[in-house]
Amino acid sequence: IRFGDAIIKFLSGANVESAYHEEIYRMTILDGLTGIHNKRYLLEFLERELAGAKRHAHPLSLVMFDLDFFKQINDQRGHLAGDHVLKEVAQRIRPRIRREDLFARYGGEEFAVVLPEIDLAVAAQFGESLRKMVEEEEFVFEGRRIPLAVSVGVADLDPAIASADDLIKKADARLYRAKQSGRNRVVVAR
Repeated sequence: IRFGDAIIKFLSGANVESAYHEEIYRMTILDGLTGIHNKRYLLEFLERELAGAKRHAHPLSLVMFDLDFFKQINDQRGHLAGDHVLKEVAQRIRPRIRREDLFARYGGEEFAVVLPEIDLAVAAQFGESLRKMVEEEEFVFEGRRIPLAVSVGVADLDPAIASADDLIKKADARLYRAKQSGRNRVVVAR
């Protein structure tokens, strides 16, 4: 079926071509290394959630975290160790994410969790639980322990937020403050 420039094709469930297209779509929304959602999907999801939260006056929070001193892991232990750590962090955090939340790799060693219907206080508690879990977990690559910590920035929807980019900037600024003030901490302050 053709609608202007768009062509829509119906594929049945048993169709091999259908499975192929599903896999192609999956590859466009998931990060190849960690298996969690990618930045592109995060931005789309966040825009949708933001519109709904504003329309219905519901809370929405964003937790962004970054692995502290990740460059040292790559430099001292190699990029395979760094990749292993990224995969392990994603695997261990994924079970803590509700079905309605979104966990995504924002870039490099930076991750984001979108928390619909969650206010700033609860999002801060969630951020602290992630920080503590990463600090206490044991990460091992080729028989050697890799100490790990994260810095976390938490932001919520307020009247000044007009777009997903605004909410990301707010959370990212708090993440940057967490790094500047000593790392391995959560920053929520306005």
